[in-house]
Amino acid sequence: MSEVGEIPPDLLAEFEAAARRPLAQRFRYAFVHTYKPVLDDARHRSFESMESYRRWCEESLPDWLGYGRV
Repeated sequence: MSEVGEIPPDLLAEFEAAARRPLAQRFRYAFVHTYKPVLDDARHRSFESMESYRRWCEESLPDWLGYGRV
């Protein structure tokens, strides 16, 4: 078992290799697109008011997306 604060050599090697990659490549690997039901199904939406947007979120989106009111 390693001491607290000590980085295992294999993890340190991975970190150093990642740090040498160009920024554009690091950004490409950093973000993973996840399909969001309903939200990703239309190119755009507009609402007359924030209240109508919030109502649409509550009625249309799955709870697990986190767009409901608290």
